Amino acid sequence: MHARTPTLFRYGPTVMVALLGLSVARSVLAVDPLYVKNLSPVAGLLGLPSQSSARAVDGWQGNLHTSIASHYVLDDASGESLLLDGETLRLALDLRVCFAENWTLALEVPWQQQSGGNLDSIINGWHDFWGMSDGGRSDAEDDQLEYRYLSADTGFGLDDDTSGLGDITLSLAYTFHQSDTAAASVALGYKAGTGDEDDFQGSGADDVFVALRFGGEHLTDLPLSWYGQLGYLYADDSDLLGPRQENNLWFAGVGVDWRVSENWSLLAQLDANAAPLDSDIDALGTDAILLSLGARWQVASQWQLDFSFVEDVQVETGPDITFQASVRYTPK
Repeated sequence: MHARTPTLFRYGPTVMVALLGLSVARSVLAVDPLYVKNLSPVAGLLGLPSQSSARAVDGWQGNLHTSIASHYVLDDASGESLLLDGETLRLALDLRVCFAENWTLALEVPWQQQSGGNLDSIINGWHDFWGMSDGGRSDAEDDQLEYRYLSADTGFGLDDDTSGLGDITLSLAYTFHQSDTAAASVALGYKAGTGDEDDFQGSGADDVFVALRFGGEHLTDLPLSWYGQLGYLYADDSDLLGPRQENNLWFAGVGVDWRVSENWSLLAQLDANAAPLDSDIDALGTDAILLSLGARWQVASQWQLDFSFVEDVQVETGPDITFQASVRYTPK
């Protein structure tokens, strides 16, 4: 089977170089990274956190994130077989409050839908236009839902549309360094198994994570802010994932924000995580790398809008493509 060619893998490096090579007035530190989660039907069950600003929230902040992720993987190896064909719609309410100096409490409440979706014909047309391999996607029926995995010791499946509350996450962050040009924090988080695992809304288990987050301005006159995170997740045993589940996972990310005008920024971001299962199938057993490109519009002093798309540059370790938008509100 020919591997699908990721769109961003072809064009992303050029965009990154362009961002790093442009120079205008000095920027201010980006408020937040792009909100990116690996929404693969398997990795998305776990409590891997998105990147977040290392700076303490000033008062409180409310964010609403929406993501539409399209999946297609058909693979088999060493007695395992996998089919992931469907679409994930995810909405997340993200609330943050500073309750003491340098301390930020964050609550994330997601709602998810797993379905056949509506994007297959659009994505197939895009692949045809550019002459890219699609990993067999165009041979499958459009807009159907089937998640199916079989091995000698475990398996899972879903073929009916589902929707509902996902796994709720609560985290506490302490900003131990903060200056005009740089910040660093450490965060401790807990993901509760509130989503229905049979409906692929959650893992059915509780996870905990610790993350080091950092960010700052470029040290020259380039209009760039940078940020990143590095962390560890302990994923408790999920009945859905079975004995092949990996309990100890790392995650990491880095990104840049290029302030092109007073009200607009362009962002490029990499996110990565350890493989969720012990498997010879890439979609389950290979570490994930996701590349995101996006834009941020400062609509008003208190409102921001983000638009972005995400693709798996390590092919099949995340959704084929994810389209995202975020609304951010920060009262003065």
